[in-house]
Amino acid sequence: MKSEFKAKYLQHLVSKKKGNEGFTLIELLVVIIIVGVLAAIALPSFLNQIGKARGSEAKSNLGTINRSQQAYRLERNTFSNALTALDARVTGKFYSYTVAGAANTATAVTTPVAAAGGGDLKVSSAYVRQNGDTFLQIICESTETSAAVAVAPTDETACAANYVQVN
Repeated sequence: MKSEFKAKYLQHLVSKKKGNEGFTLIELLVVIIIVGVLAAIALPSFLNQIGKARGSEAKSNLGTINRSQQAYRLERNTFSNALTALDARVTGKFYSYTVAGAANTATAVTTPVAAAGGGDLKVSSAYVRQNGDTFLQIICESTETSAAVAVAPTDETACAANYVQVN
């Protein structure tokens, strides 16, 4: 009887093992819900990082324009009115750039390119002037994405209203 009990017990274990080979519907639903919650938490953070990366294009290029304006001023005793006159390799997919120069000061302004998804980008502006042997400069960024036109700073000490200094 003992051997008969062992045989039936082994047969029961083998048949039970074959019946539990897959996942239940509830287990699959729980996994899908967990993945959905994690995606809902991570996606906004990811999209925010994309906007920051695109905004860094403007800040980097404005710094390049300011340095090019400084070199132009040292060579010609005036600031440039044209971006093409500067030896600046300014390329950008998300912003267009405008410069204005005079004898003593220069400004640069960015405008988001609407065709490149510029609706959520902030406008930026820069100012540079020569003070004796040194140059003073400032780069400002709008605090809101709704600003249609960048307001150039009027001096190197403060940004316009609704702008924050980023350099």
